[in-house]
Amino acid sequence: MSLFDASENANRLEAQPLAARMRPRTLDECVGQRHFLGEGKLLRRLLAADRLGSVIFYGPPGTGKTTLGRLLAGATKSHFQQISAVTSGVKELREILTAADDRLASAGQRTLLFVDEIHRFNKPQQEVLLPDVEEGVVILVGATTENPFFTVVSALVSRSRVFQFEPLSSDDVKTLIHRAVADKERGLGRFDVRLHDDALDFLAETSDGDARRALSALEIGVLSSSETPIEFTRQLAAESVQRKAVQYDRQGDSHYDSISALIKSLRGSDPDAALYWLARMLEGGEDVRFLARRLVILASEDVGNADPAALPLAVAAAHACELVGLPECQLTLAQAVTYLACAPKSNAATIGIGEARADVREGRLLPVPVHLRDKSYAGAKRLGHGEGYQYAHNSPDAIAEQDYLGVEREYYRPVDRGFERELAERLAAIRARLRGEGRGTGDGGRGTRDEKK
Repeated sequence: MSLFDASENANRLEAQPLAARMRPRTLDECVGQRHFLGEGKLLRRLLAADRLGSVIFYGPPGTGKTTLGRLLAGATKSHFQQISAVTSGVKELREILTAADDRLASAGQRTLLFVDEIHRFNKPQQEVLLPDVEEGVVILVGATTENPFFTVVSALVSRSRVFQFEPLSSDDVKTLIHRAVADKERGLGRFDVRLHDDALDFLAETSDGDARRALSALEIGVLSSSETPIEFTRQLAAESVQRKAVQYDRQGDSHYDSISALIKSLRGSDPDAALYWLARMLEGGEDVRFLARRLVILASEDVGNADPAALPLAVAAAHACELVGLPECQLTLAQAVTYLACAPKSNAATIGIGEARADVREGRLLPVPVHLRDKSYAGAKRLGHGEGYQYAHNSPDAIAEQDYLGVEREYYRPVDRGFERELAERLAAIRARLRGEGRGTGDGGRGTRDEKK
């Protein structure tokens, strides 16, 4: 390398933002993703055995997908080629694949092709990669923030290992910040920065596991400060952090994962978590009618008769959302969410209808007992329909000793929580009466009303 080349590279490095300059240069410098990158984990084992094939990196921004792709090229001694699915087309893709095949044939060197935002390729573009991936001409590293099982063609997913990146922990972010403050070559070590503990905690917390965001805020705070030494306080950190746009796709993972978290928090009786996930979806622009419908469903599915007031409250909340709209209906949703979270829970009715429908679907079809059949038409009496039916209101407590199913089944089993505790006691007495174990039939001294059909 000439003196001019070294100078040019130094200038390019200086122009890069801190997050780019501080990218790890070796696998050992990487932080986070220990579930597949730690010692003895799958990706490490594949590299140690020189068996790395095509992979798909799936996870939120700022978690190291691009950086790791570059490091894999070095670890496998492959030629690194990076493209973006946003700006590249089939023509460029074919040229890269042809060059990769020539490189493999002439020099025996494989090409690691890093495709950023691979989900932005359409199906035909993704399928162009298939032959060269299958034959090992290229090691494909596809990076995506979207679930590849929904956004990448199944043939490509089946030929790749999927590694899911998680947001960096607070400790991981703090490690990167300390490293950037101390590094004199690539970081901010040439500045006299005195990083306050509460400022460090603030950056680690507000970065949401995004290393790029944390380092950008650190750099802004340092470069915008004119004092020496630079007191990097919490106030300076707060001024340097830009408000992060809520990452929320109403048709993608964000939608499905967030509503799953909301429903499970409600079912688990955690109003605080439920309010957070509700806020996350509202800030992301979720349809309030969708949220209201899900609350109505949960009121029956998970609260049920343990609190019979839950369903009318959820229905009223849904109507109120239609009536007032946003932003005011967030108050209605918050009221419904906190009530449903704190309500006693029962899925007895849900289980009951599920078991009954399973019996029907599986062919366990029961004939309607003769005494329950319709007798309102001419000729029904000749068939014996309705014969022996006992009008319930003519019996004590309006419960007649009568078989309504033809076989013994117990689909509804109330739980010992909330109002269902009372229902369970009442139902036990009712079932005993229906089986003839109660006080018997009769008019209870009230006279006999006309029998109903």
